[in-house]
Amino acid sequence: MLNSLSLREIFESEIGEASPPVNEVLQITLNQIKKDALVQAIICTKYGPPDVLQPKEVAKPTPKDNEVLIRVHAATVTQGDCELRSLKVPIPLQLLMRMGFGFRGPRKRILGQELAGEIESVGKNVSLFKKGDQVFALTGFHLGAYAEYDCLPEKGLIATKPINMSYEEAATVPLGGLHALHFLRKGNIRSGQKVLIIGAGGSIGTIAVELAKSLGAEVTGVDSSKKLDVVHSIGADHVIDYTKEDFTKSGKTYDVIFDVVGKSSFSGCMRSLNENGYYLLGNPGLSQQVRGLWTSRKSGKKVVGGMTAHKAEDLISLKELIEAGKIRSVIDRRYSLEQIVEAHMYVDSGQKTGNVVITVGQ
Repeated sequence: MLNSLSLREIFESEIGEASPPVNEVLQITLNQIKKDALVQAIICTKYGPPDVLQPKEVAKPTPKDNEVLIRVHAATVTQGDCELRSLKVPIPLQLLMRMGFGFRGPRKRILGQELAGEIESVGKNVSLFKKGDQVFALTGFHLGAYAEYDCLPEKGLIATKPINMSYEEAATVPLGGLHALHFLRKGNIRSGQKVLIIGAGGSIGTIAVELAKSLGAEVTGVDSSKKLDVVHSIGADHVIDYTKEDFTKSGKTYDVIFDVVGKSSFSGCMRSLNENGYYLLGNPGLSQQVRGLWTSRKSGKKVVGGMTAHKAEDLISLKELIEAGKIRSVIDRRYSLEQIVEAHMYVDSGQKTGNVVITVGQ
């Protein structure tokens, strides 16, 4: 009877005398199960320089009922990733980040805020996506993009990937694209208006240039000389090297000023803004926000800052603009997941133009 047979006897009856010893077969099987249950990831061991990022095998995540499991093909390294890793931010913000993410090191140890990949499986209640869908996503405070797999809620900031973009190109869109889209919508840009973008050569700024051009604006991009050729190539009508020229002293004025960086003179920007114009603060300090509230109350000039809120519909809007040829990705460098330390070092250097991409599992 079957119940009286040992596991060894069952294997021997099935594989025959010429096959490897049963113990060897069992060990190979167990090793394969263990291998399939572990995936490669990059762990942030503590706050600090790039070398706090270390490769490690972690358990493959399992999607909850409302989640999708994504096989990650590409992620990015942004300035925000580097700030979270290093905690090199103003003291008040540093305290808030420690309270939110962990005092000695990030509680969510796998960093990475945006990704592109293929859905491998879905939870039982998922209806918007299916296995095999190619997607791109903003992971937000969940993080988790620096790994071979990540689980995200189906109703999160996730959408099917633009058909005319590779995984690497699509991974660069969510963070910069959603941020730029949020603020430029606040600026009520109309065709023919003059728009100035400070930090036009970064991950947010490059998409902001393209979005403003798609709305019919006359766009001026401000950045360092190294980045200006790229800014011009993606549609900017005029470019300014901030190391050689102070736009606030040129006498020129604009209908919308979008300050992605947050380091420009507040009073200088207000002088350069037309009456009833919009000053969009993409990375505001406390003093800028306070002065902005006062200015908006006392004049026709409007200052917009504060927290951003995104919806999946916004990501779909970006996808449609990409498929219509209005937005293309700007990729500076590509690194493998194993080269994550070098990637963070490069972004820390401030030399990045557009985006730095991490290829995963390729």
